[in-house]
Parts: sequence; structure tokens; C-alpha cells
Amino acid sequence: MFSRFLSLDSLRKRALAKAEPGILHDYLSTPLTSKTTQCQQLSIVSLDLETTGLDPNKDKILSFGLVEMNHMTIKLETARHQLITIDEEIPEESAVIHQITDDQAATGVSIQDALQELLQHMAGKVMLVHYSAIEQKFISAACEKLFGAPFVIPIIDTLVLAQRIFEHRNHTIQPGDLRLFNLRPRYNLPNYKAHNALSDAVATAELFLAMASEMVPQPSQCQLKRFLTR
Repeated sequence: MFSRFLSLDSLRKRALAKAEPGILHDYLSTPLTSKTTQCQQLSIVSLDLETTGLDPNKDKILSFGLVEMNHMTIKLETARHQLITIDEEIPEESAVIHQITDDQAATGVSIQDALQELLQHMAGKVMLVHYSAIEQKFISAACEKLFGAPFVIPIIDTLVLAQRIFEHRNHTIQPGDLRLFNLRPRYNLPNYKAHNALSDAVATAELFLAMASEMVPQPSQCQLKRFLTR
């Protein structure tokens, strides 16, 4: 109950003590990126998940998309999209949103293999997401179930950054204002099809760079803590 008052590195060490030998233990053994790291030196992974619902305790991860960022630059050659197979039918109400069918999901990898790849990508890096409650909680719940410990990582959340910008400007936040694809036009960013994990990951990376340039005159020269949300 007191975990929210612990430092991120304390949470990592606590999780490491619980983790079974294997990929999560190896991941948690890697020191976290310091919040005083210069942004120019950061390794960031922009990540998006598509899931069967919003409850990490009962819903499943269907796909992930990611793209890496180094030196505040998106590296499109690192872009990766992966479907994940599940042991149940995909609810119709979620399939309408993400357009992943049962047949498509059946071609994916297991959640164990997906997590192994994700954790290898994430070790020692910063996770960039839009609305971290999804990615953080779903990955952590899966890690708890499979490997006995939670997922811990420094997070930049573009939704939280947008909220800070709105509040700094004394702008009233209307319903929907903080959605990824409602924020992008504010920065003259192109429209992409929503709810594809890879395009959403790229869209989040682009939005972050646009927001960082607005928040800090020279974002590459500031420290991670300027943008860190967890």
C-alpha cells in the first residue's frame, strides 16, 4: 500500500527480490535510467498495446507496437509490430476498435515470447506511452502472473504532459482533448489510422518530440526529469 511513496529504483529492487530467475529477473537487474540523464543521451522506446479490454486483471494483450528513439530522434528502422495469440475468442466490442480478428491473433506469438522480446527492448531504457495506465498495468500484470514480480520502468506519458501544458496555459480541458489523435492536430502532425499498435507508437513518438520542443527551447539539452511522469 505504500509503494507509491517509494522511489522507482526502490520498486525495481523490491521487484527484483521477488522475480523468478529468467527474463524479468535479468531485466530488473539492469539499472534504471537516471532522471538526471541528459535527454540527448536517452534511449526511449515508444510503445503501444492493443488489448481485449481495459482491465489488466482479466483482459489480454493482443498486440504490441514499438519504435525506438535515440538522441531525441525517432529510429524508424527499429519499428516492430507483433500479434499475440490468446486462449479465448476476442470480444466483438474490442475487435471493432482494433480490427484484430481471431484468425489474425492465432498467427501471433505467446504472451511469454512477446514479453521476452519487450523486456529485452526495454532494459535500461525509458518507456514512452500515451496513457500509461494501459501499458504499465497490462505488462506488469502479465509479468506478475508469469514471472512473479511487477514491471518497473521510467515512464514519459504524453497524456500527462499534455495535461500539464493545458493547465500551465489555464486552458479548460474538454472531454476528448487529451486523446492522442485529438492532440496531434494541435502540432500540425499528420493523421494516422488509430488503434494499430505500431502506428500509435510512432504517433506517440512524434507527439512527444513536438511537445518537448514546445515545453523546452532546446529539449535535447535538458534532463529526463523535465518530462518524466513516473
